[in-house]
Amino acid sequence: MVAVSKKRKFVADGVFYAELNELLTRELAEEGYAGVEVRVTPMRMEIIIRATRTQDVLGERGRRIRELTSVVQKRFEFESGSVELYAEKVADRGLCAQAQAESLKYKLLGGLAVRRACYGVLRYVMENGAKGCEVIVSGKLRAQRAKSMKFKEGYMIKSGQAADGKWKNYQ
Repeated sequence: MVAVSKKRKFVADGVFYAELNELLTRELAEEGYAGVEVRVTPMRMEIIIRATRTQDVLGERGRRIRELTSVVQKRFEFESGSVELYAEKVADRGLCAQAQAESLKYKLLGGLAVRRACYGVLRYVMENGAKGCEVIVSGKLRAQRAKSMKFKEGYMIKSGQAADGKWKNYQ
């Protein structure tokens, strides 16, 4: 066993997490991928995939999750059986920023107007119990010239002393 400094270990763990997140984002974008959690136990590494549609992540008879497990084992050079992938349903899809970003992405790719798509996402988030929400879309929205659009609703703490208790009137 080679001794690795704490700095290098943290950097290596961060790089592993970033690469794993990127891989799963590309593979599971249509299944409502909303993040990953890595738990390291003495026996094996558990990777919990959070998604809005877990049945699509699992696949028929668990085929897709087994394929993803083998891809992760090969890509990161783990021994066979040392990695276990699990799928977990997002508790509240309306309050998950990553799931809503994916939803907005597919609305825009489907040809829906920018304002209509953004206000639809904003309304859905607020109906699911959010205190406030802001959606920012930037790039070439209609014309050749790029611009940025912001859509806000509700209460959003941007600056100042949020913890001093003055904002509790808004709850």
